[in-house]
Amino acid sequence: MKKSIVAALDQGPVICAEGYLFELERRGYLQAGSFVPEVALENPEVLECVHRDFVKAGSDIIEAFTYNGHREKMRIIGKENLLEPLNRSALTIAKKVQAEFDGTPFVAGNISNTNLYDPEDKSSEETISRMFAEMIAWSAEAKVDFIIGETFYFHREAEIALEEIKKAGLDAVITLAVMAGGRLEDGIEAAESCRRLEDLGADVVGLNCFRGPDTMMPLLKEVRRAVSCHVAALPVTYRTTEEESTFFKLRDHHCSVCSPNGRPFPEALEPLYINRYEAAEFAREAYAENVRYVGLCCGANPAFIRQLAEAVGKTAINSKYSPDMEKHFLYGTDPSLRKNIRGLGEKA
Repeated sequence: MKKSIVAALDQGPVICAEGYLFELERRGYLQAGSFVPEVALENPEVLECVHRDFVKAGSDIIEAFTYNGHREKMRIIGKENLLEPLNRSALTIAKKVQAEFDGTPFVAGNISNTNLYDPEDKSSEETISRMFAEMIAWSAEAKVDFIIGETFYFHREAEIALEEIKKAGLDAVITLAVMAGGRLEDGIEAAESCRRLEDLGADVVGLNCFRGPDTMMPLLKEVRRAVSCHVAALPVTYRTTEEESTFFKLRDHHCSVCSPNGRPFPEALEPLYINRYEAAEFAREAYAENVRYVGLCCGANPAFIRQLAEAVGKTAINSKYSPDMEKHFLYGTDPSLRKNIRGLGEKA
């Protein structure tokens, strides 16, 4: 019998590639702005390819691409009738790719922030519960290994997600997204929220999205001290700073033509990437803190995931393509390279 996600984490690091929205938008198959995963219906072969590339790069988890594939998002774009077909297609694609790798990667169902929660409106909780329940039911029918509930910036919405996952009898990974204020939007510190979620039965708790490595790490350490369960960490791949602590806040001070909305987020962030070695350093530091569920969120790509996996001691299928400058015409050390050309390395 396949071990659980918790049993796998007990044995060592588990890599999780997220960031499907940005990666598929970058490839040209998803609309920035609405950010709805219609690719699962319109271009399933592309979604298959992304899953496959992430697994070959070292991801131990195939996350069914249903982020933003909930009833509210489908209502906004006028396609609520496609809600169930989209979810079932995304789950089928994830399971298909899992089978290509002999069932080795985990397949996770996915639910996420709904942008509906209102602390002043109790009825919003009932609406969100129903939305989560239907998506979780489809995931359960697909026999996923566990459910990821992610990008919650209200503690109570994370609780609702956890409640519905546990009703279905599935393991739960719950990750929070902390905005620039430094705490969740209902006033609870991330570490305290994670402690409460652990007490309510979450199997893994942690942080994802919004913050890059530098501004996620301090909060991550607080979470690690607050809980005894396994902790997850999945930053975005952008250089957030103390002054610009989330990718919403980032400014590109060197652009000659800026995004029409006046800020880089969400479709002009490319100049603000971290590099793959910074991603790897985050993974090493997180793992040294006993954070074993490690990955990347928005901005992730296979090269970053491979570097991150190798940083915590794993070898990916595609590690054979990891950088090696030995035979590079300018920077290589192979004795067969022409010295006069290699000498141009300092001039190039």
